[in-house]
Amino acid sequence: MEVYLDNAATSHPKPPAVLQAVHEAMTTLNGNPGRSGHNRALAGARLILTAREQLANLINAGPPECIAFCFNCTDALNTAIKGTLCVGDHVITSLLEHNSVLRVLSTLQKRGLIDLTLVEPEPDGAVSPARFRKALRSNTRLCILTHASNVTGAIQPVAEVGRLMRAAGVRYLIDGAQAIGHLPVDVQALHCDLYAFPGHKGLLGPQGSGGLYIAPELPLRAFREGGTGSSSDSMLQPTERPECFESGTLNLPGIAGMAAGAGLILSSQSEHMARERELTHQLWEGLYSLKDVSLYTPREAPSRVGVVSFNVGDRSSSEVSDYLSSMNIAVRSGLHCAPGAHQFLGTLKRGAVRASLSWQNTPDDVEALLSAVRAIMA
Repeated sequence: MEVYLDNAATSHPKPPAVLQAVHEAMTTLNGNPGRSGHNRALAGARLILTAREQLANLINAGPPECIAFCFNCTDALNTAIKGTLCVGDHVITSLLEHNSVLRVLSTLQKRGLIDLTLVEPEPDGAVSPARFRKALRSNTRLCILTHASNVTGAIQPVAEVGRLMRAAGVRYLIDGAQAIGHLPVDVQALHCDLYAFPGHKGLLGPQGSGGLYIAPELPLRAFREGGTGSSSDSMLQPTERPECFESGTLNLPGIAGMAAGAGLILSSQSEHMARERELTHQLWEGLYSLKDVSLYTPREAPSRVGVVSFNVGDRSSSEVSDYLSSMNIAVRSGLHCAPGAHQFLGTLKRGAVRASLSWQNTPDDVEALLSAVRAIMA
């Protein structure tokens, strides 16, 4: 039987309620919302609205129109970044960011369109808000920060940075890929203007789904243009929100599954998060007790999500993960699409082994991984 510990890449297994919602969207409904007036299309439109309401409720977004559906979190980040920046703007972000942020910004910088400042984390793996304050310039337009590192699991001081950016009049975008569904998310308390999230990780939905919270009245250009099912008499992109950010047919099955996952989280959020913390504690302490294991995840429970990264002796991360795979234990190795984080950790050459937990895991899953690591060391 497989032990699945790669939930930071995509959650598994998908709960029955999610699978049922996807199945119903593709069978009972299976119409194109906003494109027709027949019953299936109307039922699809109602499902979309219900999903917006569910997700808005989950993150305290306010009106459901603040939620725009995207292909995934990377698409949401592109929508936020490219819909904000203009030539000559300055951007502040951290060295910990995923390539879904770093590649977008680095490409714009290489083209001479923006200035970019990368803030290095402190030794504990979290950035210092003071460094973000120091990086501010007169032309700073956007600040981007991951809610939790996908490499170390370290939770970042997103609310503190948000207060700084709000006071400075700088737009603030949070990458919630490793946080939503794993941590309480309140976009009002985080003082953010934009919050990007995937549907297939902590929200337990299908791949190819995600969304972007956009604060009410926030000026944001559409990242792409096309059919929206509204204002069809105009050859220009409509301005109505959130449709203006959702060109093309929406992923109705993906959105249905994502909403079902959000509903599960809303109903048992504290219980699920407590279970995940207990499992993470068990794994971290078990690995820490092994003298040849190097750990990169913070020890203190309030400082981390359910991501534990490590290396074994002088072995490459791929060697360790291949052995674990042969034992039917699924983890991830390598650089995890976050080269800056590995630069900070000193693991650019061999990467790191990442075990990422879900409330659906068990203490036996954790012990299976610990036993396998002991076998590798032996």
